[in-house]
Amino acid sequence: MRILLVEDDDLLAQAMATTLTKQHYAVDIAADGEVAWELVSVCNYELILLDVVLPKLDGISLCRQLRQAGYQMLILLLTAKDSQTDKILGLDTGADDYVVKPFDFQELSARIRALLRRGNTSLPPVLAWGSLRLDPSSCEVTYADKPLNLTAKEFSILELFLRNNQRTFSRGAIVEKLWSAEKDPPEENTIKSHIKSLRQKLQAAGANYAFIETVYGMGYRLKALAHEANCLITEPEINLTQQQILLTAIAQERENFKAKVGSRIAFFKEAVNALRKGTLDLQMQQEAEQEAHKLVGSLGSFGFPHASLLAKKIEDLFQNQNLITQAKCFYLDKLLTALPRNLEKTSLEQHQNLLLVISNDQQVFNGLLDEAVNLGIKVKITHDIAGSRTIIASLNPDVVILDIDIEEDSLSLLRELSQLSPQIPILILTNQNNFIKRVEVARAGGCAFLPKYLPSSQIFESVIQVLPQTGITKTKIMIVDDNLHLLNFLHRYLEALGITVKALKEPQYFWDTLIEFSPDLLILDLEIPHINGIELCQVVRNDPYWQFLPVLFLVNNFNVNTFEKIFAVGADDWVNKSVIDSRLVAQILQHLERMSLRKLSATRYFNYSY
Repeated sequence: MRILLVEDDDLLAQAMATTLTKQHYAVDIAADGEVAWELVSVCNYELILLDVVLPKLDGISLCRQLRQAGYQMLILLLTAKDSQTDKILGLDTGADDYVVKPFDFQELSARIRALLRRGNTSLPPVLAWGSLRLDPSSCEVTYADKPLNLTAKEFSILELFLRNNQRTFSRGAIVEKLWSAEKDPPEENTIKSHIKSLRQKLQAAGANYAFIETVYGMGYRLKALAHEANCLITEPEINLTQQQILLTAIAQERENFKAKVGSRIAFFKEAVNALRKGTLDLQMQQEAEQEAHKLVGSLGSFGFPHASLLAKKIEDLFQNQNLITQAKCFYLDKLLTALPRNLEKTSLEQHQNLLLVISNDQQVFNGLLDEAVNLGIKVKITHDIAGSRTIIASLNPDVVILDIDIEEDSLSLLRELSQLSPQIPILILTNQNNFIKRVEVARAGGCAFLPKYLPSSQIFESVIQVLPQTGITKTKIMIVDDNLHLLNFLHRYLEALGITVKALKEPQYFWDTLIEFSPDLLILDLEIPHINGIELCQVVRNDPYWQFLPVLFLVNNFNVNTFEKIFAVGADDWVNKSVIDSRLVAQILQHLERMSLRKLSATRYFNYSY
C-alpha cells in the first residue's frame, strides 16, 4: 500500500514515515504542496496524508486541485487549526476525513486502516482468500490457522493481491505500488524471488503452490477459488506482540525527536536576541512563527502536551508583526527556558488519562477526539465488544464510554466491568433515550446515561467528573471577570475536576472575597468596568501577605502594550480567553501543574536543608 505524506515539519514527517513503514506501508514524503502535486502526477497513491498549512501550495488548495483533476485516491487531512469552518472547508473540497494535530500515532494508524477499508467497502477488516487470513492491524498472516513468517515485502505483496483479488499485477505494477519513490526500484528478478518465496511458504502451510498464479505475458494474481467463498471476518482483537513492536517504534522516534528539538530552541533564542537588539527582520520573524507552529503539532503528537501549549504561546508571540518590546522578550525567554524542561519530564509527570471509546459511530468519536486533544486526554477507539475486552485487560483505561447501540448484548460488557476491582467508570452513550433503557443501565452499573445528540463538550464534562482526581484538585481558584458566561463555564468545568472555585463578577467586593476565600491562584480579566485587572493585580502585589500569590490574566486582544502592562505589574502568566471552550481550561490546568511542580521542588529543598 503506497502513501504520500505531505508535511513540512521534517521531524514529524520522518517519524510518521518510520511508524507507517513498520506497518508495511510504502511512504513518500513531500515538504510542500507543489512537490506533492508533481509526485501525484507520476506515482499512483492509495492514500494521501495532507497537512493543511504548507509552503507554496496549501493543503486545502491542493486537495481541491487534485479532485478537479479527477484524482480519486483517499485524502486524510492533518490540521492544527481549531476552526470548525476549516474542517468543513477541507471536507467540502474533497477530503475523505481529517485528524486534528496533535494526534496519537496509534489512533492515526487506526484511522488510516479504517479509511482504506472505507475506500473499498467490499473489504473486511481481516482480508481472506480461502483458508488464508491476513490481518492488516496485527500484521499476522495464517493459512489454515498456521502462522506464516513473512518478510515485510512479502507481506505487502500478499496484501496487495488480497485487496485487489480480481486483478492481475505485472512486476512493474508491483514495484510502482509497493516501493517508495526515494528508493531505487528493484530489478524484475527481485519481484520474481519474492513471489517464489511466498509460494514456498504458502505451500509449506498446506496451500497449493499455484495459490499465486502466473498469467503469462501479464503478471501475477490470486488463483480463483473453486469451492471456497471469500470469508468476511469481524474486527480482530489486538495482537499484543505487534502492538508492542509499534509502541517501541513510536518510543524510539520520540527519543529521536527530543534529540533534535534543541536546534529549534536555539533558533528561537537567536531570533529573540535579534529582537532584543532591534535587528529581527520580517523573514526571520515569519520563520520563527512557522517553526513554532510545527512544534505545536509535533510536541503534542509525541506525548508532550504541556510543551505543545508552550510552543503555541511562542507562536502567538512571534505572530505579531510589530517589533516586540523588552517585556515580550522577557516572556519569550521564560517560555524557551521552560520548553526543554517539559521535554525531560518522566512518563509519570507526562501521564495522560486514557479514555476508551467503544463505538462504530464515526461522528461520535471524531467529536470526542477533537475535545480530548484540547484537554490532554488520550483516547483509544474500538468498534466492537470483543476487541474492547483485550484493550481493557492490556491498557487499563481510566474511563470507558460504551455505545450500547453497536451490539444487542452490549450491556453484558457493562455488567462484567462493574464486577472489576478497582472499578472502571463506564459512561453509556445511546440513541435509546427512554426510561426502561435508563433503568437497565443503572442496574448494570453505568455511571452516566448520555444521549448521542449531546455535544462533545457536554459529554466530556461527564468524563471529567469521573476521572481519577489528581493533586491539583485541592487547589482553590478565584476568578474575577464581568463575563457571566465565562464565569459559569470555568466554574462548571473546574469544579467538575474537584477544584474549588470562587467566581466574582463585581470587583468592588474583591478584597473581602480574597481574604475570606484565600485562593491558591488568582485569575483576573484584563478589562473589567470600574476597577480593571491591572489595578487589582497592583493591589495584590502591594500587600506583604498576598504579594507572592500567583496571578493569571485572561487576555482577549493580543498586542504588545498588553504584555508590557501585565508583566510590569507582576503577572505570572496569561491565557487566551478569545475562545471559551476546553482549550481555555487546558491552559489553566497547565499553569496549575507548573505551580504544583514548583511547590514540590521547594518542599524537597526545605527538607534537604536540615
